Amino acid sequence: MEFKGAMGGIYRLTEWITRLAATNLLWVLCSSPFMFCLILKLLVMNQNLANESLQMNWAMAILAPLTLFPATSAMFTVVRKWVMGDTDTGVFRTFFKGYKENYKQSLIGGIFYTLLFVIMYVDYTVYMTQLSNLQIVGVIMLILIIILLVSMFNFFSMVAHYHMSIGQIMKNAVLLTLIRPFRVFSTMLGSAVVIFIGVKYPVLFLFFIGSVVAWFAFFNFYGTFLKMQDQMEKMKQKDEEQESVEDKKSDNLQK
Repeated sequence: MEFKGAMGGIYRLTEWITRLAATNLLWVLCSSPFMFCLILKLLVMNQNLANESLQMNWAMAILAPLTLFPATSAMFTVVRKWVMGDTDTGVFRTFFKGYKENYKQSLIGGIFYTLLFVIMYVDYTVYMTQLSNLQIVGVIMLILIIILLVSMFNFFSMVAHYHMSIGQIMKNAVLLTLIRPFRVFSTMLGSAVVIFIGVKYPVLFLFFIGSVVAWFAFFNFYGTFLKMQDQMEKMKQKDEEQESVEDKKSDNLQK
């Protein structure tokens, strides 16, 4: 019995690793134009080629909404199934179904996020390097960039989990980041640890880093979602009890 249990555990672990790897490979494949430019960007940075680095920045800004955002939303669609207990779902089918269904929202959201990042980064650079008397504004812009970056975890989770307009998703992603900062920033710290490990072993970016970060991010998001849902149910129940008490008082007065 112990042997069968151990074999079952090994099988489940192998299946879990295979699912993570397959999802990550699909994500890398569908966002490969962006990834290619990112790799070139890192190479030219090491060689101090300013013009080429700037060109790669523009290329990534253009390609991110078209490739990276839809691919990441599709990856979150897959990990959402796992977190919610549906571990038997097909990775390939679920990924491309999510890619197709959420492409428009991911594209529009990607355009807004990219524009905001570019504007804030340019402002941050100007205030920190050219306007030394206003560096406090640069620090504020850096804080806003971090908040915007962290809100992307909620953005992808909401695209995968909810059926709402892109405007509502982006607004709620930022609001949830501000309302529940500790859980969201724990996601960022956990992701930073995973990425740090990936930097030490770059091959992990190909097979695991993206899907592990997505799973952890949606796990935290879903925990927040359940907690907020429970609080809303308690508030609703409290309101119903209060209405019931008021109705009883009203009936007693009428008698």
